Parts: sequence; C-alpha cells; structure tokens
Amino acid sequence: MGRDVIELRELPDVNKLLLKALTGAVTKKGRRAQLPDRSFLVMDHQQDVARLAQYCRVTGFSLRDEVPATWLHVQTFPLQAALMAQDDFPFSLAGLVHVTNTMRLHRAVRVGERLRMSVRTENLAPHAKGAAFDMVGEIHAGDELVWSGTSNYLATGAKVDGEPGKSVRLAAPTTAPSQLWRLPADLGRQYAKVSGDSNPIHLYPLTARLFGFPRPIIHGMWTHARAVAALGGRLPEAYEVQVQFAKPIMLPGKVGFTAAGQDGTSTFAVVNKEGKPHLVGALTAR
Repeated sequence: MGRDVIELRELPDVNKLLLKALTGAVTKKGRRAQLPDRSFLVMDHQQDVARLAQYCRVTGFSLRDEVPATWLHVQTFPLQAALMAQDDFPFSLAGLVHVTNTMRLHRAVRVGERLRMSVRTENLAPHAKGAAFDMVGEIHAGDELVWSGTSNYLATGAKVDGEPGKSVRLAAPTTAPSQLWRLPADLGRQYAKVSGDSNPIHLYPLTARLFGFPRPIIHGMWTHARAVAALGGRLPEAYEVQVQFAKPIMLPGKVGFTAAGQDGTSTFAVVNKEGKPHLVGALTAR
C-alpha cells in the first residue's frame, strides 16, 4: 500500500495542536512505537509578508524579497504538528526533543511565490535515551523542488527494537566568540508570535517550571535562525545548513557566537560563557 496523503486547505493552528498534544500525552505513554505511513500536504500556500518582516526582526535577518531557509522551515512546521498530533502517532508532540536539523535551499525563494508543502516521517530508530525519528519536509514552487529539510526528534524513554547507532558530532570553531548576544526575558514570546509555536517551555517562568525548567528556554529554531543570520553576507543563494542542538538557553541570558570558513563551508557555534555549545552548525554552498 502507498503512503496515505492528507491534503489540507490551509495550515492548521499549531497552538491548538499543542493543546491537543498536552491533553493527550498520558494516553500515548506505553504505546508500541510505529510511525504512521502518512504525509500532510498544502497545495497553494501564500506567504505572509508582514509576518516575514516580524520574523526577520526577531531573528536578525535583513528583510529581502528572498526568504531565509529557516523561514521556510517555519512554514512547514504546522504540517509537522498536524501529523504528530494524530491519534495514532506514537509519541506526544509536547514531549519531543529536537536533536538535529538539516535543510537545503535549492535556489532562492521569493516571498511572493506560492508554495506546495508536504511533510512525512521516516527512519524510526533506537536512541541511547529513547527512540528517534526524522520529520522530512519538502517545498515546491510549481513543479520545482526549492527547499527540503529534515528534523530529527527524540522521544525520551520510548522503546524500539535494535541497538542505538553512533552519532557523529559536528566540529565547532575553535576561535573565540566574535559576537555577544543578550537575550531578553520575553524573547521566547516574541519568537512564538512570529513562528506560531507557543510551547509553554518558551513563554514564562511558571509555564516553563511545569515542564521541569527553572526559567523559559528559547526555541532551538530561533537559535538556528539567529546563527544563520549572523553569517550575514556569507550566505549564498543556494546552500545546505545542518545544526546539532545541545544545552538549552535559559531566558534571560547571554551567549556568544563564533564562526569560521574554509573550502566553501562556514562552521559556527552558539556557546555559553564557558565555551560549551548550545548549538553547532555548518553551512555549505550548493
């Protein structure tokens, strides 16, 4: 049998899906881990220029006709959330940990282009801390593939057959940070407004404490976007960028940014005051 394709007329509300995930988290505990063979699709998505402008302001990008690759990830995330909020999805959306992200901008995408977007799950595998899987997204303009991305998520405590594989860590630059970022207490709420993802762990001290964090933590995809924006003029029109997430960043807070370039690849990292990474990444022209 082929994959079940669910076509939506418009993007769903992520916050409603998060609420559903929070209320249904208990019922998913102990389920047999098996990914549904299903994809979600939106055929003719129009990007919101005003929201793009707000996104660029919050993440540090300059507003241009060509949109950042990380913005396109944000466009697909409601479809990811819709798939993971399905009753037969084995893990709770609210409890997943974003481990890595890889995305490829195949060519410059303009804000006025209408987009066909789809997501699906793949590669369920054992992990040292539970079970991991990939969420794969694709964006087409007409018949042309213009963006593709893979997010690897961890469901802590979940069980699947097999032995965990060895993960390869990206090498962080060894240079001292060239930038210091001061992150305000409300940055999580700012990013939630432009991304549409109001996970409670990012919003207020009280809501973060309900999930075991002493203070709110900034969304990993904000850190990802801010790091790519910090590369500035080094961004090519087509590129692949991969990041690995490490320790969360508490709000308010201060972090450093460091980057180095060699042989067409820019490596970068967001680090704490001891030089320990919150995020490590690499961007390569394609």
